[in-house]
Order: sequence, then structure tokens, then C-alpha cells
Amino acid sequence: MTRLVRAVLLATATLPAAAWAQSKDAVNFGSREFIQQISLSPDGTHVAMLQPVRGRGNVLMVADMATGATKTILGSTGNPERLRNCRWASDTRIVCNLFMIQKLAEKLPFTRMVTVNSDGTDLKVLSSRESINALDIMQSGGSIVDWGPDGSNGSVLMTRQFVPEFSTGTHIASSQEGLGVELVDATTLRRKTIENPRPGAREYISDGHGTVRMMGVESIGGTGLNSGHYLYSYRLAGSREWKRFGELVTTPTGEQGFNPYAVDRDANLVYGFDNEGGRSALYSVTLDGTLTRKLVLANPLVDVDGLVRIGRYRRVVGASYATDRRVTEFFDPELKKLQASLAKALPGKPLITFLDSSADESKLLLFAGGDSDAGTYYVYDKKTRRLGEVLASRPQLAGEKLASVQPITFPAADGTPIPGYLTLPAGSDGKNLPAIVMPHGGPGARDEWGFDWLAQFFAARGFAVLQPNYRGSTGYGDAWYQKNGFQSWRTAIGDVNDGGRWLLKQGIAAPGKLAIVGWSYGGYAALQTSVLDPDLFKAIVGIAPVTDLEAVRTEASGYTNYALVDAFIGHGPHVREGSPAQNVDRIKAPVLLFHGDQDLNVGVGESRMMASRLRGAGKQVEYVEFKGLDHQLEDDVVRAQMLDKSDAFLRTALSLPAKP
Repeated sequence: MTRLVRAVLLATATLPAAAWAQSKDAVNFGSREFIQQISLSPDGTHVAMLQPVRGRGNVLMVADMATGATKTILGSTGNPERLRNCRWASDTRIVCNLFMIQKLAEKLPFTRMVTVNSDGTDLKVLSSRESINALDIMQSGGSIVDWGPDGSNGSVLMTRQFVPEFSTGTHIASSQEGLGVELVDATTLRRKTIENPRPGAREYISDGHGTVRMMGVESIGGTGLNSGHYLYSYRLAGSREWKRFGELVTTPTGEQGFNPYAVDRDANLVYGFDNEGGRSALYSVTLDGTLTRKLVLANPLVDVDGLVRIGRYRRVVGASYATDRRVTEFFDPELKKLQASLAKALPGKPLITFLDSSADESKLLLFAGGDSDAGTYYVYDKKTRRLGEVLASRPQLAGEKLASVQPITFPAADGTPIPGYLTLPAGSDGKNLPAIVMPHGGPGARDEWGFDWLAQFFAARGFAVLQPNYRGSTGYGDAWYQKNGFQSWRTAIGDVNDGGRWLLKQGIAAPGKLAIVGWSYGGYAALQTSVLDPDLFKAIVGIAPVTDLEAVRTEASGYTNYALVDAFIGHGPHVREGSPAQNVDRIKAPVLLFHGDQDLNVGVGESRMMASRLRGAGKQVEYVEFKGLDHQLEDDVVRAQMLDKSDAFLRTALSLPAKP
């Protein structure tokens, strides 16, 4: 693995380029964000950016904020490795995560951490070396918990998965097992164990200044399967002794208990989320021995689900929730005032997110965008009050007139108002259009107001797009989530269908011109809608869809998360009734399926099965499989071709004229 990492990262990278496709819209919207991830150096003079290259690779670029000069210092091909999450360990040293999928007995994800100077020199593997005597494979190369203690410039506090070693014929084999924490110098690679490994350890939370204050350990039964039952411990300030904090249990219907996220060293407390009146709320709990609990922020309509942190010390400065739009409530008065000022200075870009800062927080890295603006990255200098533009997220769309997104509600069959978002083609009167219902993935997720490349593509092609937050979505509390979108599929899919009926009733969708498009669970919903109403949608596009609930359960067999997946799917008649592949006789509309053969979220066998059964039943289906790609299909060329093919398929199925 180490040799592979070095060989890959030392390869010469190419510069970003547009993907090929037949239509300009497919090229522009199928291209990935020009900045996939960005961070600011501690001294505030440079930014490190992950940018896509033609196809599925990406590169790490470093830009000098004073001169604008940029340099490519690392590259990955995407076959199979990808660079992810590059951050500054010091003013001159960068740490990156490398992700890849490898085929052993099964397809498995692997990560490794690498470290490099900001000029591209002195590349090293930061993850611990793998022993040739190891009794198991080391999938995880570690993740950053924190930077080192104050004053230890360039050191990283990172997790390490300890694997026991084969001991026959030697007295030096290690018997340590489980997740621990090491302090590693990002330049010399000197390492010191800070937290000894513990079987079942899943999480360590630091105070932002290099001291671990909390630990989460999952109960593991005799079967070796994950239980979803976590016991959290904490330490008093200045102590090494662990004290009991509380329990967190994950269930098919959500979490039960306090979920800790961030320790505030100066206030000596931890922030986290727990249930308040059936919805998620932000709480604080003191770590002084009293465990005094305080409600920090709740909303009576939606979940408070975002913790806003800033800078090198990951200081908690606010929390967020999404009603019609994402709202951030700042606890920091200065940032609250600054956000209001920036909103006025950047009209059309009301979604402002602080991403990073210099060590002294005098310079802030931020993103600002909206629904019809894909967004731009900026650096704000508090001392000079100057806002400097870094780069646009999608510069290829600079000349495009993008569609606006309108929050709406529509009535479900039982009268429940279902929230969602309606995107209409720019310049359209919103009537008598070809229309698409686009249910989101998850199902434990929700759509939000803002730029969506898939919805914007179809709007640019003349379609109205409805994105419903059906019951089974997260963000609206326990009652809305119900049992989850699989066990409560009739309600969730019923809401999706009611969204299509609303488009027709309102005159937005022209008669006979209604289609459905979805990715992941959204693809499942797209297929399953016909089980309830075979005549509603006239065309179905499913991208990486779940097609058989029993197959989802079977895919988890032999893995440690089997018990959790088994409980999530549940048992009963809903498993067969809620599986599109078990009900192909109900499907009348033509179907187009896409899937990557390296998908770890939804096995590629799900689409293969669905296509085979549809063909066997004499139904119209086309299946496109992409080699070497996972669930996200992170390839500009592939995405552009997928968009082109989807557009052509929908135009044929809905009897629409071709569009260049």
C-alpha cells in the first residue's frame, strides 16, 4: 500500500480541463466544482485547493494570496486513488488524505495520510507503517483529531488503527488492537502514542489545543458485529482519568441520547446534539464533574443540525438549521455582524459559510453562494476590511443564466403539507412544461435551498424540477422521519407521487410530460413510485439505485455493520412490497439506469438485477455501467455523458423536440 501511495502521488498531474459531451449544457453542469476543498495557511498568506482534472482525477494547488501565483504540488488519477481533505499542519507543511477502493476478497475502502511541503518537496506517508506480521489489514490510515499542543508547530494529533501481529518465533510482536491516538511530527514523522488503543473505540474528541478530552467506545457483542450502542467517557481538565459521560444509541428511527461534537477548552464544556420535543437541538454539558446540561439552541419547526466552527482551534461560533433556507445563528457577536455586512456586500449570494481562518483569526476564508449563483470563495482581512476573491466554484457557468429556486409546499393525500423546492427554467412562465420530480438520496437526508447542479442542468434543458422533502427525510424531527424511508416506504413514496400530481394540477407540468429522476435512495424512489401508481410518471431515470431491500441486507452479510443494516431494513411484508425489483410487473414507463461498478454504498448488482428483471418482463430498459467508479460517479466525462443520455432519453420518452 505504501509503495502504491508514493507511486501515485509522484506521478505528473494534468491541469483541469472540460469534459467532452455532445451538448454544452452537459459539459458545463457535468464538470465538477473547480474547488473541491480549500484551506487557509495558519499565517493567512496561502491557500491550498483541491481541483479536478479531466476525467476523475484531482490535484492539490497552492496559491500565494499576495501575488496570485499558483503551483500544482500533488496529483491523483482517480484510478483508484483520490486526494481528499488537505489541511495545513504549519505555514509550510500540508497533510492530505488519500482514498481508494481495492479489490481483495471483497471491494474495500482504504485511506492513507500523506504530508508534503507547500512547494511540493519532501513527500512522505504520514500513516503508520503496516507490519508484515499483521493478523489483519489496516484499512484506515488515520484521521486528524487535532493539531498538536500549542507551540508544537507542524505536529498532528491523529487516530491510528492498531492491528495485532503474528507472534510465532518472536518476542517483539505487538498485541495492541483497536483505535488509538498518536502525536506525529508532519515533517520528521516522529510519533508518540497519546491514547492507547482500545477495542471498540470509535471516536476521540480533542479540545482544539491538542488535548483529548472525550472518547466514544462502541459495545461489541460476542458475534463481533457493531451494536450502534456507544459509551462516552470524559476527562476533567488536567486529568488523565476517564470518567463516565453518557450513552448514545443509533436505531433505525434515529439517535437516542447526547451526541458530543466539540469541546470548548476555555468554557470547559462539550457541545452536542440531543432530542428536544421530538427534534434535534444543540446542548452544552460541562466537563467539570457536575455534567451540568444547558439548552443552547432549538427550533420548534426543524432540527438544529449544524455546528459552526472556525479556525485552527475549531472554535465553536454558532449553530445552524434549515427551514426554507439554511439559517446560521452566531454566538460570536463579531461574526454575526460580519455575516450581515457580507450579505449586503454580496447580493445574490445569501448563503455565507466561514470555512477556515488564519491562526489568529485576522483573515477568514469564506464561501458565498445562492440558488442561481454556484458561489465564490473569498478571503476577508479583518485589519484592512478588504474582501478578496479567490476563485469561483464553477467558472464554466459564468455566462449561463441560471434558474431561481422557490421553496414551496404541496398537499399529500392525507392533507399533510410537504415542503420542497421548485426550479423553473430561467425566463419561463412556469406553465405547461415538461417536468421532473427529483427525490433526494439518503433516505436520511433532505434537500436545501441553493445551487444544485443536477436540477440546474434539467432546468437549462427546459424542465421544471420539483425536489420534495418527503416524510422519511431528516431535518424535520422524529415524527417526520417515521421509521425511515424503507420501512415507511408507502408514506415516503406516496409523498413523492403526490408531488408529481401537484405539478400536474397546478398546470406546471404539461399533461403526459412528467418524469422522475433520482440518485441512490432517490433512484429507489423513482422506481418504486410505479409500484403505487404505474401511470403517473412517463419516464424513469435511476442513478445508483437501491432496487431490492433484501439485497441490501445480503450485501452487508459478513461485515461488522450487518446488525445495524438488518435493523434498518427490518422484516415483514414491506421488504418484498417495497422492492422495485420484486414488482417489475407494475412498471409501465421506460427506465434508464446508471451505476458505477465500484459502488460501496449500493452494490452494482442492484442495477444489474433490476435491468435483468425488467428485460425478463418485457419492459423497456437501458442500463449503463461505469467501470472503476463508485457511488458519486466523480468523473467529469462520465457525468457529462450521463446528463446527455438522460436528456435524450427523457425527450424521446416524453415526445419532446431535440435540443442542441
